[in-house]
Amino acid sequence: MRGTDQRPLRADAKRNRDQILAAAAKAFSKCGLEATLEGIAKDACVGIGTLYRHFPTREALIEAAYRSELAAVCDAALELLDAMPPAEALRAWMDRYIDYMTRKLGMADALRAVIASGANPYAQSRELLVGAIKPLLDAGAADGVIRADVSADDVLVSLSGVALAAGAKRDQADRLLNLLLDGLRYQSS
Repeated sequence: MRGTDQRPLRADAKRNRDQILAAAAKAFSKCGLEATLEGIAKDACVGIGTLYRHFPTREALIEAAYRSELAAVCDAALELLDAMPPAEALRAWMDRYIDYMTRKLGMADALRAVIASGANPYAQSRELLVGAIKPLLDAGAADGVIRADVSADDVLVSLSGVALAAGAKRDQADRLLNLLLDGLRYQSS
């Protein structure tokens, strides 16, 4: 991984890195440890040397792909909140979270290999996700459309339960997410 003392990536190098991460997340989600680095490089439209220049080991690539997926879902919270009303933004973010969890579950074997190598790809994941949910809940509470007594951590646990229970059954996940959102809207008298 790149150190903090190095220069920022050139635009083409950043594009290559982003393409590699997207291809890697897709490959590891679909194929787990069976995904080949050569196939990832090909899907990213880069040479294998470019892949290794950015990610010297398979584990470094897996961890970076996971962290990239995590950052994308977390960053989406504020983007959605800027683009739509709080309850709609929360529901749209829930969809993105389910997509993220589906990819993460597909990457399970690959992530276990990273853990076996001594790294912790999940370090700070929960804190980042809770930090993404909180502004959505706070905005909904401020607008009076989401109850104010719900913690972001409880919503994260609920969303994780939906993702694990529904698995790849997206229609069931959608129904469960709608049920969860209805519960978040409920106001006691």
